[in-house]
Amino acid sequence: MTTPPAPPAPEQPAAPEQQPAAPAKKGGKLLKKVGGVVLAIAIAIAVKLGLPHLTGEAPVHAQAGECVTVTGPDNDPKVDTTDCSSGKPDLFKVVKVIDDTFDVNQCGGELSALAQQLNSDKFVLCLEEVPAK
Repeated sequence: MTTPPAPPAPEQPAAPEQQPAAPAKKGGKLLKKVGGVVLAIAIAIAVKLGLPHLTGEAPVHAQAGECVTVTGPDNDPKVDTTDCSSGKPDLFKVVKVIDDTFDVNQCGGELSALAQQLNSDKFVLCLEEVPAK
């Protein structure tokens, strides 16, 4: 007597091939963080050094003999050079410039004084009012 062959085993679905897990890219994350920090620093420096010059808000380092207009509040005056014959309001002639100080008393009592800072340069403009025409 012969034994009948064993019934075929039910087919099991093939297990998905497992690939080894890719190593985490720590270098990529670190590079992104460092790049972000460097970018933030670069933007901060650009804003600090460039934005006032681009927007025209940087203090003017006028020379003696030039004329300037002074506008804005006393605690944040805006100074712009202009033609001495312009007849603009708030027009002053720069009598002298005193570098490396904020001491407005060095201009004396007869002149107006305005302390300014441009980057690392600090100076005082000694001003004489130009009468309106």
